[in-house]
Amino acid sequence: MSDSARIRHCQDTKEMKRVMEDLITAVYKVESRGENSALMAKKAPKNKHGLVFLCTFWFTLGIGNLIYALLPSKNDDKVMLKIDN
Repeated sequence: MSDSARIRHCQDTKEMKRVMEDLITAVYKVESRGENSALMAKKAPKNKHGLVFLCTFWFTLGIGNLIYALLPSKNDDKVMLKIDN
């Protein structure tokens, strides 16, 4: 996905908090929060550790898999919440 975020408009602070709680339940995390907006992101899972382990263990003794685990994961989805005035 590109770096741009979907925008979700809310009527008031109460609705924004409710939407934030729903997104947190859906595995999103708050990246930044302001008085009238919040940016939430969902990280893509890293599910290839087994493949990296099998392909690189003999040559790197597991260091390749450790490096893969430490690399930052890409954002799967971003949502910008804004309160309409």
